[in-house]
Amino acid sequence: MSDASAEAPPQSAKPTVFFDGVSSRRRQVTLTLGDALDILEPGVTPVRWVYADIRRADSPPAILRLTSTSAPPLARLEIRDIALAAEIVARCLRLDEHQTTRRSVAKIVGWSVAAAVSIVCVVLFGVPLAADRLAPLVPKPIERRIGDASEVQVKTIFGRESCSDPAGQAAFSKLVNRLRDAAGLDDDSMTAGVLPSSVPNAFALPGGKVFVLNALLDKADNPDEIAGILAHELGHLKHHDNMRGLIYNGGTSFLIGLLFGDVTGSSAVIFASRSLVEASYSREAETNADTFAIDIMHKLGRSPKPAAELMFRITGKEGGSGFTILASHPLTEDRLARMTKEDHPASGPPLLTDKEWQALKGICGSAKI
Repeated sequence: MSDASAEAPPQSAKPTVFFDGVSSRRRQVTLTLGDALDILEPGVTPVRWVYADIRRADSPPAILRLTSTSAPPLARLEIRDIALAAEIVARCLRLDEHQTTRRSVAKIVGWSVAAAVSIVCVVLFGVPLAADRLAPLVPKPIERRIGDASEVQVKTIFGRESCSDPAGQAAFSKLVNRLRDAAGLDDDSMTAGVLPSSVPNAFALPGGKVFVLNALLDKADNPDEIAGILAHELGHLKHHDNMRGLIYNGGTSFLIGLLFGDVTGSSAVIFASRSLVEASYSREAETNADTFAIDIMHKLGRSPKPAAELMFRITGKEGGSGFTILASHPLTEDRLARMTKEDHPASGPPLLTDKEWQALKGICGSAKI
């Protein structure tokens, strides 16, 4: 036997499966192990893989699956010959040197941090921006349906219908109408009511709905105190703060609901009852609503200070505690100081007569709270 024959490079004893990474065709090839790994197929130009470029790929236990850093990404060899697999492993010194090096780990960490930052940016800036832009664009019929669903939840929470003493209701309607006209709200875009409750609170819901809880009337000394608080809630309606908060708190799920019409189902009810009844507006929204209330009271020739005094009586310094009208509002003393600066001598007629004010105070009659 000649020396050339003795030094012939080892070859696979049986065909090996090869995918060239270009087509999906399963090819039967023979391997030759010389200075490099040669992949041979009759009638096709041989493919050469340098040993230093060969890497192990995930595979079942009985198969050695290989890839090459210099070959197309999807190219691979599947070797079932145990002896041949051992020969190749012995020659490929970088077989298990996968791409999870420090550089690739740093890249993965970098992309992960970038993804986290993106999510934070969406939460902090994207969703609020979307809420600001979309809230004024929500069609009135949809907003009213959301308000109706919210009202059902409100009355479920308090377990009662609105107070309906005729004289008290007439006085309340007169007060609300004067504020509504001064605010420039459409006649058919707002409804208001008084609910019997031991909690001193007032809140606005989508669709132009405003509710005052009877305990707030009990603590009020004059119509201007209640009027200033109602004007504040009208400011939330005018600025679409309730819809903005609903979109913001609901996030993408509520936005998708708006797009596909699921705005009166469970998602709207949950978010409306949780976010809107608790009046969880931002500090900026509260300040803007205060500004609106100050302007409305000045238009009526009345002072905004009494409303702040009522709030201070309810909560005391530093906002007090419990579920009250100032649950998420600016500090009571800050609001009182601001509205004291805006205090002007009355130049307009009283908002209600003494008789009307007493009727409003008794709007809930003898209802148990």
